Amino acid sequence: MSAPARAEVRIDLGAIRHNVRHLVLLGDDAAVMVVVKADGYGHGAVDVARTALDAGARWLGVCTLEEAAQLRAAGITAPVLSWLHVPDEDFTGAVATGVNLGVASRRDLAAVAGGARAAGRPARIHLKIDTGLSRNGCPPHAWGDLLDAVAAHTESGEVEPVAVWTHFAHADAPAHPTIDSQTDRFDEAHAAATTRLGRPLMAHLANSAATLTRPDLHRDLVRPGIAVYGLDPVGGGDHLRPAMSLRSRVALVKTVAAGEGVSYGHIWSTPTDRDLALVPVGYADGVPRVLGATGRFEVAVGGRCRPVVGRVCMDQVVVDLGPAGTDHGVVEGDEVLLFGDGRDGGPTATEWADLIGTIHYEIVTGVGGRPRLHRTVVA
Repeated sequence: MSAPARAEVRIDLGAIRHNVRHLVLLGDDAAVMVVVKADGYGHGAVDVARTALDAGARWLGVCTLEEAAQLRAAGITAPVLSWLHVPDEDFTGAVATGVNLGVASRRDLAAVAGGARAAGRPARIHLKIDTGLSRNGCPPHAWGDLLDAVAAHTESGEVEPVAVWTHFAHADAPAHPTIDSQTDRFDEAHAAATTRLGRPLMAHLANSAATLTRPDLHRDLVRPGIAVYGLDPVGGGDHLRPAMSLRSRVALVKTVAAGEGVSYGHIWSTPTDRDLALVPVGYADGVPRVLGATGRFEVAVGGRCRPVVGRVCMDQVVVDLGPAGTDHGVVEGDEVLLFGDGRDGGPTATEWADLIGTIHYEIVTGVGGRPRLHRTVVA
């Protein structure tokens, strides 16, 4: 019998299914690529991928070749795009298993073509144009040269151009002027590619925010990521359901005298005799240490939200149950909800992010670094 989990990440696949169906409806005629990079934003890439495909998604997106290989090893045969590669990677396996590959430079293209020759089949490629994010992608001044090289490799049968794509810098601000300027640059690059290569090419540029707010940018394919997991990138995403919750249990309840410091550095001291609960989860499990310094960090235990006091430690946090001797109803072994979907008024990943000035992406992808953290998947 395995030991009881000190902390649990619970993944609601029903919420994933609900979110993907909503995104499929929003996409209209555009196919939906569900992004499952970073282990499905911490939710479990394989489980999310299977659920998303069942809910109507047609593509999957990943960052690395290793992430693509994980999906193929799990028996997932749907189209997969892998888009961020380092020099000297071996693309043979990816090409052999039909993984679509992002290409942003002649170096990318040469390496992919080498993988195609080794695999004995053409590589399906998506050409990325940098329209203003200045991260990955071919700069406009080098686009014509890249297209010439793609045409040569296409003629030799080493690559099969599938799509042109890009990524927005300000999609979370739907009226930002850079969205239209990036779109104009994209349209020019897409037109140049279809002309030079003499074939129709898919166009995709909409991430979660653009999928939710800019139907004019859906084109052939949309690439929602964070929205799949129920977290809203733009505000007003009332139809989305957060899929992840983080839970633990009360390890100890104790009374501490007035005036005692609590946790490292004694940034909080008991104002009166207090009952405190120890919860065995900390920054090694994905609870940001800086949360403890906000003075507003709460968890749900014993039927209501209660403040976490003192610093977040590597393995534990301390919860203030109130003045000693009051009927707080909390006993050792009680479940503690650190964050969830918020439907019952409990804390959420978005609230954590707001407290510490980050984004909810960072919260959910940061959960689960410790082997003892148990993951439960609920269908």
